[in-house]
Amino acid sequence: MVFAIDVGNSNVVAAVHDGQEWAHTWRLPTILEAEGPYFYEKRVADLLLDAGIIPGKAPKVVISSVVPGLTQVFVQIATHLFGEPPLLVAPPIYPKLKIKIKRPNELGTDLLANAVAAHERLGRDCIVVDFGTALTFTTVSANGELLGVAIAPGLKTAMAALFQKTAQLPEVPLEFPATPVGKNTNHAIQSGVLIGYVGLVRHMLAEIRKEVGQQYVAIATGGLSAALPPLEEDFEVIDPMLTLNGLRIIGERCG
Repeated sequence: MVFAIDVGNSNVVAAVHDGQEWAHTWRLPTILEAEGPYFYEKRVADLLLDAGIIPGKAPKVVISSVVPGLTQVFVQIATHLFGEPPLLVAPPIYPKLKIKIKRPNELGTDLLANAVAAHERLGRDCIVVDFGTALTFTTVSANGELLGVAIAPGLKTAMAALFQKTAQLPEVPLEFPATPVGKNTNHAIQSGVLIGYVGLVRHMLAEIRKEVGQQYVAIATGGLSAALPPLEEDFEVIDPMLTLNGLRIIGERCG
């Protein structure tokens, strides 16, 4: 059994793998305020009990965190609940994995998990596109080497920036518009961001392939991986559980 925790900028995703499948998956908001540690410890304990997992009977616990202020919070929670420290995806374990970038310490651990899972699943040259708070493109060779990453603002991040940085533009729902020519303000923002991001993703994939080779297939993941329907044909696989599967595999290899 594996208990994986993926601490992201917008959400914390926790899940239990029973050896066959992800039997339980939970999504919690990312809370950096002072009450965060208490909230998470109580909530995680309650969720595990509801799932029939008794604290003290330790599964393999693997944690990825891109939020430094919460990393040790979850390490301490896991240690307290299960009586031993979890496996934290961090530079000390990187020598066991194939990373071919100049500054691996700067690599987001979620992207590393994506690369590991994509290689395990496809076993071929691929580009992982993660639709999260950031939109990321992680290039992985057929032998499992992580070659590099490109990062852009995520869909919700782009929309939030328009709302926060302009006086008259509203916050709008993340719904793909029927046409690119906006007939009202909401439609105009949805067109510019969502249809525009279809072009961004396709252009980035084309530019990456110019550098590394046309044989690189694309695989999508992240909470918004289905938000841009026209891109479905551009992906070999769409797997919202890719990051968690990467954490499970890392736990098996490095635990």
